[in-house]
Amino acid sequence: MSITAERKQELIKEYAVKEGDTGSPEVQVAVLSERINNLTDHLKTHAKDFHSRRGLLMMVGQRRRLLDYLKNKNQKRYQDLIKSLGLRR
Repeated sequence: MSITAERKQELIKEYAVKEGDTGSPEVQVAVLSERINNLTDHLKTHAKDFHSRRGLLMMVGQRRRLLDYLKNKNQKRYQDLIKSLGLRR
């Protein structure tokens, strides 16, 4: 369900704004999106895993808050991020 350390480092390198950046909204949203996708696949096979479902909903809410923050701060970065991640908004 969780992502591997190697995959997380790839995401950080891909979405980092500057060298050594792990806390920017882009990186956080990318890591959360990867975790959300993995957990969604898990819930397709384990439909009654309600504890994981709650965690998924919390992650989706956190991602939504980070995206709203980024949209308010910098519209261009927001548009680039959702396009590269393939998010609907």
